[in-house]
Amino acid sequence: MLTVWGRKNSSNVKKVLWCLEELKIPYQQIDVGGKFGKLDDPKYLHMNPNGVIPCLQDDDFILWESNVIVRYIAEKFGKDTLYPTDIKEKYNVEKWMDWIGCNLFPPIKQLMINLVRTPAAQRDQKIISQTLAEIEKLLKITDETLSKQTYLSGDKFGMADIALAPFVYLWINIVTEHQSLPNLERWYQLMTKRPAFQKIVMIEIS
Repeated sequence: MLTVWGRKNSSNVKKVLWCLEELKIPYQQIDVGGKFGKLDDPKYLHMNPNGVIPCLQDDDFILWESNVIVRYIAEKFGKDTLYPTDIKEKYNVEKWMDWIGCNLFPPIKQLMINLVRTPAAQRDQKIISQTLAEIEKLLKITDETLSKQTYLSGDKFGMADIALAPFVYLWINIVTEHQSLPNLERWYQLMTKRPAFQKIVMIEIS
């Protein structure tokens, strides 16, 4: 059985658990990180020397980096469903997954630190405003793409949607006022109708 190491309310862990749920793959999940700690435990660092979550254990094979784990699960269990076999479709999805990890995740992480995990009296509103502006600029790119296709992955739901949606969930639920991005919002409503998304992603934010 696959083992996922990481707390359930981490957006990066959610990607992995959501992917497994979509494919109906049995797994066990072990709480690590946040209030559960253990990221500096020698046994955990032996698996993931970066000391972050998630980490996937598949028998004696260990893998870290959330988007890479999603790719692994999708290719192993979901070819022609979540994992495209057409090379152009595949790399179109890969492009978005790398873009999400390299461009969108850093300001989303900054937003969480400053708007959720920092007491209100200690928040730097200038940094928060700058971070929000950066996120909205990036999300406009996805909104424009989604004006031309149903899913970020293309004509059907796939890995790029799994990589993006947990971050959009945060943005929608912790930012009280944000610009209207109608195509992104239409796409997000599709995500909220998926039972696996409801179960894994739509939980308490912390």
